[in-house]
Amino acid sequence: MAVARGYDRAVHVPVPEPPPHSALAEGWRSDRLLGPGFEERPLGPATLVRPVDRPARPRAVVLHVHGYNDYFFQAHLARAVVAAGHAFYAVDLRRAGRSLLDGGPGADDPLPPHYVASLREAGADLSAAARAVRDLAPGLPLVVHAHSTGGLSATLWAHAVRHDPAHGPDLLVLASPFFSLSGSRLADAGRSALLEVLGRRRPLAVVSANPSEYATYQHASHGGRWDFDTTLKRPEGLPARAGWLRTVTRAQARLARGLAVPGPVLVARSDSSGPDRPDNPRLDAQDTVLDVGRIAALTPRVGPDTTPLVVPGGVHDLALSADAPRRTYVDGVLGWLDSRLPGTRPVVAETRAAVTDRTPDHTRED
Repeated sequence: MAVARGYDRAVHVPVPEPPPHSALAEGWRSDRLLGPGFEERPLGPATLVRPVDRPARPRAVVLHVHGYNDYFFQAHLARAVVAAGHAFYAVDLRRAGRSLLDGGPGADDPLPPHYVASLREAGADLSAAARAVRDLAPGLPLVVHAHSTGGLSATLWAHAVRHDPAHGPDLLVLASPFFSLSGSRLADAGRSALLEVLGRRRPLAVVSANPSEYATYQHASHGGRWDFDTTLKRPEGLPARAGWLRTVTRAQARLARGLAVPGPVLVARSDSSGPDRPDNPRLDAQDTVLDVGRIAALTPRVGPDTTPLVVPGGVHDLALSADAPRRTYVDGVLGWLDSRLPGTRPVVAETRAAVTDRTPDHTRED
């Protein structure tokens, strides 16, 4: 058990010992969501996912962490990372994505999807995933690529384990991280003086429930580019509960006071924010979930070595943007990795083909 001082006071982050390498190498099966080109295996209460194709001599290993009301389905991102010469893994955290499916590690969990009452739970899942990935790809630099709420959790976790370099990430990529409630539909609930009391006494009480016009627009059934499972990423939205929102606001307050994530950090965001309404003409060209200005303002609070990446026309999940901003984002991330990883070389043509590839069984053109 590691002692981490990444929150308001010292907290204990459970760090379970990973299975031995022989066990981690076994237990993989064809991914139930992305099909035979990907594999999945349980990891405690979470689920690891990886593409079948992997570089013969990878230069680094990338671990993707999803956000709230989300799971890993961005197969094009995995292909681009692999084409650039890196191994790729993703984790569906406890009470999320594949972990909720029948036979998954969280199928019988009585708590609601995505609910956590403490970042210690997310920290435990991230620690287990990081250790497992390091064991599966020994000796490689670990890059954690985390989106939205996953970006907030990964930031606090990286700070908490900063004194254990073998445990935390070597590089951190934050994609539209949930650094502030400002601009989100949760802002009013987060400012309520009752949240602290309600979060303790009635943690499962619903404090906000709104549909996601952004997710609706993105889905293939509405003419969008992506075909994701709408039971795991719900266009109707996922209710925010008092205990979860209290945890988020406490984590954001800790970030605002300043953290000390030791390694290089890339913080990516869209160039503008806008309303999450169907009458927004830039619904597919803005972050309609978070205030990108607050992300920019809080980026220096992460640690001493932060680099911003601004993506013109990007949506909240930058990897799901239209073709041009999506290329800008992926090229920017991979170029930054080239500049920060030792002994790397630029790989452009293969990655550009991979990131614009949208296979018919998972995606549809506009």
